[in-house]
Amino acid sequence: MGGLSWWHWLIILAVFILLFGAKKLPDAARGVGRSLRILKSEVSAMHDDEEKAKRPAETDASARYATPTQQITPAPIAPVSPPPPVAPPADVHQPAPYVQPTTQDRAY
Repeated sequence: MGGLSWWHWLIILAVFILLFGAKKLPDAARGVGRSLRILKSEVSAMHDDEEKAKRPAETDASARYATPTQQITPAPIAPVSPPPPVAPPADVHQPAPYVQPTTQDRAY
């Protein structure tokens, strides 16, 4: 009982034809085929990349051996300029002067 019999597939096909129409189904099948072809080529490209990563890289004969330390010249060091002078901070701890309000300052 667990599988689909031939008449189940026939009902499913009839529903697809009713929903999408007979003209749209070949286009949809073509699109699915293209997508599967693209997926297959991408998967094979991934496998090729993995195989290339596993193989040792082909290099020059000179790159196979380490360069002796005597032949390595140090890179020139650029002179470091001193930082620009910084203005001293304003005295932020000094309280503002107190001004006693007068009668003219008050709004009635």
